[in-house]
Amino acid sequence: MGDRKRILVADDDPDLLDLLKMDLSHQGYDILAAANGKDALQIAMAEQLDLILLDVMMPYIDGYHVAYEVTNKLGAKAPRIMLMTSRDTAREKGIALMSGAEDVFQKPFEMSALHTKISEILGKGNKNADSKKDKN
Repeated sequence: MGDRKRILVADDDPDLLDLLKMDLSHQGYDILAAANGKDALQIAMAEQLDLILLDVMMPYIDGYHVAYEVTNKLGAKAPRIMLMTSRDTAREKGIALMSGAEDVFQKPFEMSALHTKISEILGKGNKNADSKKDKN
């Protein structure tokens, strides 16, 4: 099963982090986890990931800065990024998109809605393949 999608989940709420790790593992994903932005950035730069789920408000480095650093440093090799926030997502969406994230997901959320959103984002295809198509 080497074809499983790899997701990094980063949130400073240990209960939510544990819930997401357990639930998404049961959904068939390989899960890595970080409890703060600094660890999330280190993992994102060291591992090959398909998706990063980032809490916006985390210790050390917030989710926007992690998204920005990952997309700028990895370029076309960057994984897809979705931010999670309890803030007003309508107001946060512009900042999220400028940081390199593809979407913002409102907390609290239903797990089924999160599953759907993850499937949508991962179903868009590989960013690397998309950028190669554009260059040909």
